[in-house]
Amino acid sequence: MENLRPRFWETIPLKKMTAPEWEALCDGCGKCCLNKIEYEDTGEVEYTRVACRLLDDATCRCGDYANRFAHVPECIRLNPKTIPRIAYWLPATCAYKLLHNGKPLPEWHPLVTGDPLSTHKSGNSMRNKTVSEAAVSEDDWDDYVFQEEL
Repeated sequence: MENLRPRFWETIPLKKMTAPEWEALCDGCGKCCLNKIEYEDTGEVEYTRVACRLLDDATCRCGDYANRFAHVPECIRLNPKTIPRIAYWLPATCAYKLLHNGKPLPEWHPLVTGDPLSTHKSGNSMRNKTVSEAAVSEDDWDDYVFQEEL
C-alpha cells in the first residue's frame, strides 16, 4: 500500500483518487464477483454463491484481473463515472458504495486495520463460500441465493 496518501478515503473524493488509491479501496471480499439475479419488475437484486469463473475462491481475487474484460466481457467496469449508475448493485459493505454514499469504511477494512487479511478474518469475505459458474447452469442460480444481506 505504498504511494497512498494517509487516510485518503476520508478526504479525497472518489473522482480525484489516484489509480493506486482507487484500487486500494477494494477490500477483497469477492462479493462483486458473485452472480446476481436482478428482477426487472422490482429492481430487486439477489446475490448467489455462484461466482464468476475467474474468481479464486480461496483468495477472493480475480484470477486474471488485468485481462478480465477479455475473458468476461460482461464484467462491470467500476470507476467514478459508472458508480452512480451501478452502486445499487454493489454489496452493502463495498467501500466504493459506502464512500459514494458519504459513509465511512467499516472497521475491518484493510485500509483501516492495516492488515490485508482483515476482510477474511472478520468473516466479511466470500472465501470458501462460492461455487464457480462453470459448474452451475444459469437456470439453477436461484438454488444458490444468499438469504442474508451481503
